[in-house]
Amino acid sequence: MPAATPGTPSLLRAMNDRAALELMLTHGPLSRTRIGHLTGLSKPTASQLLARLEAVGLVVATGTDGGRPGPSAQLYAINPRAAYVGGLDVTPERVLAAVADITGTVVATHEVPYTEGAEAVDQVTEALGEAVKAAGLHRSDLRRVVIGTPGAFDPQTGRLRYASHLPGWHSPTLLEDLAAALPMPVEYENDVNLAAVAEQRLGAARGHEDFVLLWNEEGLGAALVLGGRLHRGWTGGAGEVGFLPVPGRPLVRQVTRANSGGYQELAGVEGLPRLAAELGVEAAAAPGAADASAAPAPGPAASGAPHGPEVAAAVALLTRAAAAPEGANLSFLQSYATALATGLASVVAVLDPEIVVLSGAAISAGGEPLRALLEAELAELAPSRPRLVPGEVRERAVLHGALESALVATRDEVFDTSG
Repeated sequence: MPAATPGTPSLLRAMNDRAALELMLTHGPLSRTRIGHLTGLSKPTASQLLARLEAVGLVVATGTDGGRPGPSAQLYAINPRAAYVGGLDVTPERVLAAVADITGTVVATHEVPYTEGAEAVDQVTEALGEAVKAAGLHRSDLRRVVIGTPGAFDPQTGRLRYASHLPGWHSPTLLEDLAAALPMPVEYENDVNLAAVAEQRLGAARGHEDFVLLWNEEGLGAALVLGGRLHRGWTGGAGEVGFLPVPGRPLVRQVTRANSGGYQELAGVEGLPRLAAELGVEAAAAPGAADASAAPAPGPAASGAPHGPEVAAAVALLTRAAAAPEGANLSFLQSYATALATGLASVVAVLDPEIVVLSGAAISAGGEPLRALLEAELAELAPSRPRLVPGEVRERAVLHGALESALVATRDEVFDTSG
């Protein structure tokens, strides 16, 4: 069937179909009358719309709205089996995969721990394959997969940059190998960018067009959203703020070889135990924190999964300081806030965002005391004063962002009834 042209009945029908589907995503099951009320369509037109969507498998009848006066009305909802997507969160420790249906409901997950010498293609196919199997599906049932990694794949070379610490992901043919192994479209995105997508779609950044997400776990990173869209930069490296040179630290040269920079050394988790000790804050117990040398290099791990020992130690210190923000604890939070603000001020001065979303375990653990101190410090250092808000997607933010990113594109395809 030829595509609809502007102003034709088929285009208007497709627009009404999409509006009704988006309403069902937002509100859940709806009756014909309710859809007519929300869209402004007449009852006969709403009935035709629902019959059309039901015939193509996009909606299903789910019951009635019993409990109200008068006859019960049939309810309709998005058919969750209309399409499925996959998302993966890759860290140095593991590959975490999930499958979601078209409504965004996660139907299965699977985690593959990293083993020495493991190839990226094998890790991805195993994690995704097991998640698909747990969902009772086949890999060919997935319309799209989004993979989140530290760093970014350079669009000019196809090579992963800014993530030398990620084992097995630096083959020059990696993208071609993954494309050959997976039967669906695959997209790649920076992990902190995906955390921002999760906040934009599900959390603290809903309704905001211009914002920055500042992340601190194994590494410092930022995501930049301008005009409602992620800004990735020419090589995909926009937001790699850990490499920023900042006052208070010697210049780090050949930063990509060092895989660090001034801002990372000033405000990264690896320096927090030392800062706490200098200020007289007693070390907090953290499982695995004794072996800091085993900590992975920069890159967010999924919240809810065990963190590396450096992150665990930092989180324990910050949690205890935030619970009693006075004396040495307050000095510790203030010094950390100053360190974070020192680099964040440069980002704010350049971008002038509406809000800054604070995310990652080593910021979230500081709670409201750290947020308030950081906001006050930033007001002293930056010309504009964005609101600083805590992230709301605390569990597996990167994975949720990968699924949401896949769902946006897939819904555009599946919900388009014009063709």
